[in-house]
Amino acid sequence: MAAEKASVCVTGGGGFVASWLINFLLSKNYFVHATVRRPGDAKYAHLSAFEKASENLRLFKADLLDYDSIRSAVEGCVGVFHVACPVPSPAETILNPRVEVIEPAVKGTQNVLKASVEAKVKRFVFVSSIAAVFMNPSWPKDQVMDETSWSDTEYCRTAKNWYCLSKTEAESMALELAKGSEIHVVSICPTLVLGPILQSTVNTSSSYFMRLLKGLESVENRLLWIVDVRDLAEALILAFEKPKAEGRYICMSHMIKTESLVDMLKSKYPHYNYPKNFTEVQEELRLSSDKLQRLGWSYRPSKDTLIDGVESYRQAGLLD
Repeated sequence: MAAEKASVCVTGGGGFVASWLINFLLSKNYFVHATVRRPGDAKYAHLSAFEKASENLRLFKADLLDYDSIRSAVEGCVGVFHVACPVPSPAETILNPRVEVIEPAVKGTQNVLKASVEAKVKRFVFVSSIAAVFMNPSWPKDQVMDETSWSDTEYCRTAKNWYCLSKTEAESMALELAKGSEIHVVSICPTLVLGPILQSTVNTSSSYFMRLLKGLESVENRLLWIVDVRDLAEALILAFEKPKAEGRYICMSHMIKTESLVDMLKSKYPHYNYPKNFTEVQEELRLSSDKLQRLGWSYRPSKDTLIDGVESYRQAGLLD
């Protein structure tokens, strides 16, 4: 799919995942159109520092709910990576879920997809989430969960899990809309994304990870499904470049208990203020990334993800 110097668009250009994706795309000689809210903002400065950015990266001021701004960003592109999405917030802080979370995710995705169809984009890679997969109470407890599982929207509403609901509605809408058009839509459903940060702001998943280093007294010893941000970026490019990629893919590299993850960190960094108590929780779901691995995806050891993540936080002065 990658033509010589092909142009692609990445939405949400300043974020954790998008920053690594843009970095890798530039290294593969793509021209990249990245959408950001305010192109002159200092928080996007890291993008222009990437190799080949000066000649191959262009920032577009865009709002997902403003169709015309999106349309200009995708013009001339053969592929679109839709990464931008409202970040998860605690349910109690959300006063109007439809306006604050669901509408931006669903309408925003609809706008980007519609603009992509009009611009005759060939392939649309959508960053969904494991949140669109695992909120499924009817899934057999002893069965490994795969891409055939969809989060139950009514169950999400009852649980007031607006992020899960928004991701589920946005992904199902994107895959459904693609059926009647020329565009090829592939969705990637990542789990908890960890690893080194490139951006100056702290994203939600990195914030969770940093809290484990900074004095949480007690945490649940949950089974964590993790993926390295760099492996996720590679998965997105694979979904774009491989003609046989289709449908949805769970993107997860390791399942690890929280206490085991903390023990791994302690062995390398013994001086941080780690949680002292771990409360056990009932046995949790197990996931499979077999479909993505059959496409040719591979991933790095979990130790590399954790150490590289901590080192990047230290360099950014976030653990001082």
